[in-house]
Formats: sequence, C-alpha cells, structure tokens
Amino acid sequence: MGDIFTGLFVTNALTLHQNSITALAVANPLVGPDHELATWFHERLTPAFVSVLRVFAEFGSGEWIGIVLFALVLFFAWKRWWPSLVTLIIAVPGGMLLNEWVKVLVHRHRPFVDGPFVDWSGYSFASGHTIGATLLYGQLLLFVLPALRTRHWRLLCIFSAVFLVLLVGFSRIALGAHFLTDVLAAIIFGIVWLMLCMVLRKPIRRGSLQPEVIIPLANPGEALLAPIVAETHPGQSLEA
Repeated sequence: MGDIFTGLFVTNALTLHQNSITALAVANPLVGPDHELATWFHERLTPAFVSVLRVFAEFGSGEWIGIVLFALVLFFAWKRWWPSLVTLIIAVPGGMLLNEWVKVLVHRHRPFVDGPFVDWSGYSFASGHTIGATLLYGQLLLFVLPALRTRHWRLLCIFSAVFLVLLVGFSRIALGAHFLTDVLAAIIFGIVWLMLCMVLRKPIRRGSLQPEVIIPLANPGEALLAPIVAETHPGQSLEA
C-alpha cells in the first residue's frame, strides 16, 4: 500500500524531476542478508499470509497515522496544550517529510517491483511505514510516560509501542516492500528525530510556563489561580 500520508505533507519540492536530483550513493554492508531475507519471504507468500501482513502494516499506514494525528491535534487545541501540539506536528509529519527526502537522495529500489502481491511504488530506503510508526507511537509514549506513576503501566506502554513498531517493520519486510536495512534505518532515524524534538521542546515549554499564585476567596474552600505578572520599574530590564 502506498504512503498516502505523504501526499498530505510532502510539498511540490518532491515532485521535481528525479534527473535534477543527485542520488546519494550509500554502501550497504548487509546487501547479501538483505536479499536473502527478502527472497525467503517472497517465496513463501500466500494470499492469506499477505492479508494478515497488510493488516499489520496498517498500523503504520498513512491513513491511520493521519486519523490519529487529526484527533490529537483537535484534542491538544481544545486543551490549549500548544507546546505539545507544536512538538507533535514537528515530530511526526516533520520526520516523515524528511524521510521522503532521504528516499529520493538514497535512490534505493525496492526488493520486488513486480508480482501478484506488489502494490507499491517509490523508493525503499528508509521504510515510510516503519518510521511513521516509530514517530507516532514513540511520541505518544513520550507524552504518556510522565503521567504514569506505576512501573506496571510504564512497562506496558513501552512494550506496546515497541511491539507495534516491530510489527509494522516485520510486515513490510515480509511483504517484500522493504529490505531489512530499510526497516532498521527507519527505526534509528525515527528515534534520533524524536530525541532531537524532545531536546528542542524544552525551551518551548519553559517559554510557555508562567508562574501562578493561589489567591484565597471570601467563601471557605474557594481560591483563584492567577498568573504572576512581573513588575518592572523605569530603566529596569525584564532580563535582569
């Protein structure tokens, strides 16, 4: 299944003639195992097995990621969680967009471009489904983990995110859409991009936080949470 999600976020820059873009030559030290594994799965594909694999791959498909992102954007906007909203947009669609540039630059062809079960196009390195799953479930994990207090729930969420990413990656390899190194590279790229977004998110959060004070009201048990406004004097700098 093609990466339809790409059509929502990839600009017209990716529609430039490929002859005007210099392909990046990347030596693949695992070219032998790559082709052996791809051939092994390809020879054992059956209609029933392909149907199951396509269900697994849907957890990293463009349609599913788009639906989840749309729901999260609405939720964050309703809650006015602007730093989380900005981080989500940069992390997931931004990372997937960068991966499309990597595909064009590396210019690696897919393991199989013809066959009864082939229904994809484009280049292979790195796997779009896998990096999409890594970015989406990884970013959701980063959002959820700080709110979880028990070790049991933390481990469950971590295991679920890792399992979904590996499930998507396995399905893309077994279907013949990607080599093993395509999937491994997508996972690594996704983790690195999430770490970078996490580092860049800290100044955004600090800039959005404002100290507040609790003001007791006349009625017992009632109080007002009000922001503290810094008072400045003539000639005094806010950065002092």
